[in-house]
Amino acid sequence: MAGKTVKSEASTSSSSGNSDNNRGETVVSDCGRRKSSCGYCKSTASTSVSHGLWAHSITVDDYQELLDRGWRRSGSFLYKPEMEKTCCPSYTIRLRARDFVPSKEQQRVSKRMQRFVDGTLDVKKSVETRKDPGVSASACGEASSSGTKKSLSNKNKEKTVGDHITYYLSEQVDNMIRTWSESGQFPCSVQLPKASVKKVSQAKRKLLVEGAEDLMYSSNIAFQIAATIRQAQSIAKDASQSAEDNPLSPKIIAEKLAASLDLLANTNGLAIRACNGHINFYTAATQVSSNEDSHIALGAQESATERKDFSLRLSPVHPQGKRRRLEIRLKRSSFDPEEFALYRRYQIKVHNDAPDHVSEISYRRFLVDTPLVPVQPSGDSRVPPCGFGSFHQQYVIDGRLVAVGVIDILPKCLSSKYLFWDPDFAFLSPGKYSALQEIGWVKENEVRCPSLQYYYLGYYIHSCSKMRYKAAYYPSELLCPLRYQWVPFDVAQPLLDRKPYVVLSDFVLLQNGESSQPLVSENVMEVQGDENHDEDSNDVLIDDEDEMTEPESESSDDDSGSDSFDQTSVEIENGNVSEILIGLNGSRLRYKDLRRAFVHEESYLESQLHRYKRVVGEKLSERMVYSLG
Repeated sequence: MAGKTVKSEASTSSSSGNSDNNRGETVVSDCGRRKSSCGYCKSTASTSVSHGLWAHSITVDDYQELLDRGWRRSGSFLYKPEMEKTCCPSYTIRLRARDFVPSKEQQRVSKRMQRFVDGTLDVKKSVETRKDPGVSASACGEASSSGTKKSLSNKNKEKTVGDHITYYLSEQVDNMIRTWSESGQFPCSVQLPKASVKKVSQAKRKLLVEGAEDLMYSSNIAFQIAATIRQAQSIAKDASQSAEDNPLSPKIIAEKLAASLDLLANTNGLAIRACNGHINFYTAATQVSSNEDSHIALGAQESATERKDFSLRLSPVHPQGKRRRLEIRLKRSSFDPEEFALYRRYQIKVHNDAPDHVSEISYRRFLVDTPLVPVQPSGDSRVPPCGFGSFHQQYVIDGRLVAVGVIDILPKCLSSKYLFWDPDFAFLSPGKYSALQEIGWVKENEVRCPSLQYYYLGYYIHSCSKMRYKAAYYPSELLCPLRYQWVPFDVAQPLLDRKPYVVLSDFVLLQNGESSQPLVSENVMEVQGDENHDEDSNDVLIDDEDEMTEPESESSDDDSGSDSFDQTSVEIENGNVSEILIGLNGSRLRYKDLRRAFVHEESYLESQLHRYKRVVGEKLSERMVYSLG
């Protein structure tokens, strides 16, 4: 892309090494099961249930394996939804980057950014188009008849195009007035009014002289300018002096403006004439006398066809803007005041958060703090040039920070965590654009690091329409919440259309003729969640008070019924927790070597270890350190 540079800022902190066996260690504390209001559907009646771990440190290899078992992180808090109990079942979704096929809409996003960088994008028109209510209603898929949708869409499009035309003409008149003022033809000390070009209604055209049916637009700015200057200078007028003889009269001002704007108007397929102080715009085919005497009344709108044709004629004469410089900078996760200021503005403007709820502390815990042990780049072909760990990817245009993507780069993937951006640049679709950049990054770095093949988009929530956009990155696949197999989205979609929670691998097993594994009964299916999550962000902020909860006993009432579900898992353990690695007072020992030290708490502790082993898997339970203090 012209005008774009990509930078990578290596961290200077030391690493514990780059080999698989020398990347530090993972130390976690058990937070038990966490209950809270759902961060996606925002319903107080809905409940999100998840398992929680607090990570003191975690290797990139271990976190990669946790991702592949349905875990995510919010700062240093690791969580895994309890799918059969939560209101909005959340499926891990990923995409093999080299297989990615961009849609036409995704291609348009890239081209729009390219035109913006080149300086050829009509920014005002792009902003107005994005604000078109008809487009928003269509995107949300609101239920209505096709006829009603079409009618509303056409009306909204007509209004948008009409506003664009009058805005453009007003802007050109203003530019000419400013030029005159700077050249001394108007007093520099006078604050002149802004021009307003309005549409002439069809009814008013019929009241005017012959030929006025081709009158399209008009402005009375000359009257306003003359009155403003006379008032500012306190000019004493001779009662016998005519308006025509007055050099500051509306008629003279209008004629001068019309003469200056005539070339511009003709280029756009219009003819411009001054008429007794009014500046009138006509269709170019009609020759209008400059001395016709008619009073111009302003009002209604032209037909949709007229607006469309005029909009097309306007487009070529928009002056080409200057080229811009887009930089994409990759830096290790750390606190940056400029990033925080952007995050705060984004949360308040886009998510309507209360200002006092967007604190530096919550920002640090959510998007800056990370338990990932960084791996530095080296000659090792298994490590990309930036290394592994947590990063902030900054998008900077002409020195201005406009977006920040929070990501984790792991041995097999780039995991997208969150994106926040400047609301002024919403017309560039920063969420979609950053996703395309991240997919491209994976493709480029797979050459250097062959294991790095995937782009993880976070959680896919089929019951929330605003989270379904992730499936648009084709061809994606979802993680089965029971057997941790990856299932193509095309296979999963019809199942999720019927029920929000499905054991996806059941369908695959049936397709393959396998029936040895018991299928999960339908009584674990839950009701749908609401649809209020923003499509440009992947994770939700976990409230501080919800992060740390006391581990609950496995025999808790809340676990009733879950045991039967767990028994269907093909990875269910035989109850042996002896090999779990325990951290106690700085020591690392297997539980079998510590059991005698917990005679009075053995039953409680073992129930926690059983649950822990089920949710992280046998391999990780024997490799990660389960901290007891």
